[in-house]
Amino acid sequence: MPSNPTTMVKYALVTGGSRGLGRAVCLRLAKMGIPVLINYQSNKTAAEEVRDEILASGGEASILGFNVADEKQVTAAIEAWEAEHPDDYIAYLVNNAGIRRDNVMFMMPDEDWHSVIDVTLNGFFYVTRRLLPKMMMRRHGGRIVNMASLSGLKGMAGQTNYSAAKAALIGATKALAQEAAARNVTVNAVAPGFIETDMTKDLPQDELKNLVPMRRFGKPDEVAALVGFLCSDEASYITGEVISINGGLY
Repeated sequence: MPSNPTTMVKYALVTGGSRGLGRAVCLRLAKMGIPVLINYQSNKTAAEEVRDEILASGGEASILGFNVADEKQVTAAIEAWEAEHPDDYIAYLVNNAGIRRDNVMFMMPDEDWHSVIDVTLNGFFYVTRRLLPKMMMRRHGGRIVNMASLSGLKGMAGQTNYSAAKAALIGATKALAQEAAARNVTVNAVAPGFIETDMTKDLPQDELKNLVPMRRFGKPDEVAALVGFLCSDEASYITGEVISINGGLY
């Protein structure tokens, strides 16, 4: 009798998955039954803690360390993973990695401009370009969710670098959605407002909450729920969208 073909397992890769929104997304996707690859750059301990939390709850997860802004590291890490998983592929990609280096533009060092662009925009490019062929091959399909921001939609004073990076990511989302749609790959962006994470803990929260119609910051789990939906079968006809989750702040 012919042997049964090997079942292809579809994995999720979450960049910057060791804390904040990335951590919440990893937990959500694992809860949906998707094996998760938790990317980290330097905080291996935090990534291991997310992995262990997923494993303890019956999910499947592993860690994958590389700097998204370094093309050679991206290629080497993904090639090594693919060599160990020849029958599987990364079908879900959440481009979450990002950093803030806030300053008014006339006082902004070159390094702060380039580092924010490198992580958010070039990181998206290097990781997505490397994973797209497998997603598009023989219409296997895939889901790409890019973590944009309210800053990329309206611009924020003191965040020219961050706003520029996120606005460019939104443009790339819309363009790539058109390129990949015929191959059963959807590409969407989520644009959070103020969310309770490490990236916002240094902001004047009481003052900023007064700007939000709902009078509170959002929670990482709320953003993760939206990302989870965009990765689900129910969202298969949604592509090229930028969905705000901001408590009514526009």
